[in-house]
Amino acid sequence: MPRASTAEHIARVLRDRIICGEIPADRALRQDQVAQEFDSSHVPVREAFQRLQSQGLVVTLPRRGVRVAPLDLASIREAVEIRAALEGLALRSAAPQMTERDVAALEAAQRQCNSAESLEAWDAANRAFHFALVAPCGMPRLLSMLDSLQLANSRVVFAAGRTTGWRPRSNHDHQLIIDALKAGDTVRATSLLNRHIGTMERVGFPTVEKLGDAAARP
Repeated sequence: MPRASTAEHIARVLRDRIICGEIPADRALRQDQVAQEFDSSHVPVREAFQRLQSQGLVVTLPRRGVRVAPLDLASIREAVEIRAALEGLALRSAAPQMTERDVAALEAAQRQCNSAESLEAWDAANRAFHFALVAPCGMPRLLSMLDSLQLANSRVVFAAGRTTGWRPRSNHDHQLIIDALKAGDTVRATSLLNRHIGTMERVGFPTVEKLGDAAARP
């Protein structure tokens, strides 16, 4: 495996910090501070910021510089609606191409979701499930967009975990999607997927409310 570039390493570390909430929404990212932390020049830091911006995790604002992207209801709703449309498109293309090996990958990810004992483990398994679900579509640009949208999903998952605590999650929707694909019913699988993704908005709304209440307290 090729060694990651300095920019890739910086982007990956910052990405993980943003997703888990260690770096909160709207926090400024200072180029000089990041360069000092990673013992790097400013060039790979700027490239890392560009990568994070392409993933929807940071924004560049006039006179405010680079900041962590907001985590509010409007941004959650936007990510949910775009992801539902694109992941449904990918699944409709992927389903006819699925092999027994692809279905086995889905079932393995589902077992990992069911056995997860931490939020981090569940999120990793959930991301693996959704990647396995659409990977056979064979459309790299679409898969790249979905990967970025999945990061937005993970931000909401971790934010909810911070406000309510970790509890094992029901993965019943995953199993229903697998069953529909095994039965060759792509229409049902896509409908189930759309409903499943929509639950993220219902999770996100109370999460954003609680985070807002916490920020308003003196």
